[in-house]
Parts: sequence; structure tokens; C-alpha cells
Amino acid sequence: MSKYFLFLLFTLISTFCLRAVNATPARVAIVIDDIGYRYTDHEALSLPGEITYSILPHTPYGKSLALKANAKKKDVLLHIPMEAANGKKLGPGALTSAMNETQIYASLSASFNEIPFAIGINNHMGSHLTQLNDPMVWTMRFLKKHQLLFLDSKTSLKSKASSIAKALGVPVKHRHIFLDNQLNHKYITQQFQRLIEQAKNKDFAIAIAHPHPETIQALQQLIPTLKKNNIKLVSLSSLYSPLIEHYKLASVSD
Repeated sequence: MSKYFLFLLFTLISTFCLRAVNATPARVAIVIDDIGYRYTDHEALSLPGEITYSILPHTPYGKSLALKANAKKKDVLLHIPMEAANGKKLGPGALTSAMNETQIYASLSASFNEIPFAIGINNHMGSHLTQLNDPMVWTMRFLKKHQLLFLDSKTSLKSKASSIAKALGVPVKHRHIFLDNQLNHKYITQQFQRLIEQAKNKDFAIAIAHPHPETIQALQQLIPTLKKNNIKLVSLSSLYSPLIEHYKLASVSD
């Protein structure tokens, strides 16, 4: 077999493999936060595809909407209020720097007792609390004990939540894009394009949005555009699957 033939064969195989890799869709997870206070939040359940829903604990419509999302086989998180740097009112189920480990455990337990099928938590606000070592250690110990995941909403660039979660063996990822900090179609579309670019560059991306009518209307139009960009909308938990298996194996070997 000549060297030229071997070179040609290698080139063809390399090209085929490259095309196969390029044909694999990037992945996007979209988390709808702040669900529970308004009856109109149910409109978020009409969004197409594998949307993930994050429910504020002990809210008027939180449990019923969580049950509906779960019945549709959607991922459900608890959107746990955490102390903000600006001192903003937190609402029920909140974690603060004044709480000790026992109090944090009790608060998280009460939230999960209300919605026991939630797969984990992400922080609502939390620009102060996520910077603190002890409250984050106690929170992650709870999640580790109950085999739950954590999504860092990244409300602070100084958040210690992700690093502490990793150190304690809690499956963790963080938000890449906020879609609707401004409630107009142009801004949401621009942020959605950033989400697409992030997914293409990094293989996956995680967005957080909220159940505002403007957001729901925009996403109804934007989500179908993912397919033509070779991007797959996936559940949040599917992005954690390798991490979850890794941490389960690590726990067995401990």
C-alpha cells in the first residue's frame, strides 16, 4: 500500500470524523426562574421543549405549578432566596447570613418537603450570601446529603458557591446568560443570540429567564430557531449527567 494511498485514506477519515463532530448539536438549557407569586406564571408552561422550571418556595402558586411541570416530565428546581447585598426583601424559604447550619438545614428541608421531586436548587438573588464561606458550605452539605444538584445563578462575580460545591462533591454548573434583564423584544432577541454563540463555542450554554409576558412571547418565537442553528434544547439535568455519575461513584468509594 503506497504512502500516497495511506495519506489519502487518512485525510478522508479525518474529514469524515470532523464532519461527524460538527454534526453533533450543541446544547442549551433554559431555566425559567421566579415562578410562584402570580397566576400568570402558568403561561411559562406553554413554552415548547425541555424547559426547566425554578419554583420559589412557599408561594401562592408555586406548588401547583411545580406539580404541573413535573406531570409534563420537566425538570423542577427550587429557587431558594438568598441574602442580597442590597438588603432586598427575600420572601419565604430564604437563607441569610444570620442563620446557623441547623437553621439552614431546617429551611431547605421545609422547602423540599413542599416540592420533594425538585432535583436541586439555584439561588434567587444571593449576591451577599453566595460570597460567604460557611453558609455555602452548609448549603452544599445539605445538597450532597440528599443527592441534589446546584445551579449558580451568578448574581455575584465573587460567588464562592460553585467552588465550594465542587470541593464537597455536589454536581454544579452556572448560568451563562440572563435573557430578560430588559423587557423588550429586541433585547431578549440579542441575548438569545448570545446564548446561541455561547453554545456553539462551548458545546453547551445555560440561560435564565423569567415568566414575564414579554419573555414568554419572545421565547415562543425564538426557541424554534435553535434547530436551524444545530442546537438542541435540553433539560438542565441532562447537562449534569456525567457529573452526577462521577459524584455518585466518588460517594461509594468514600
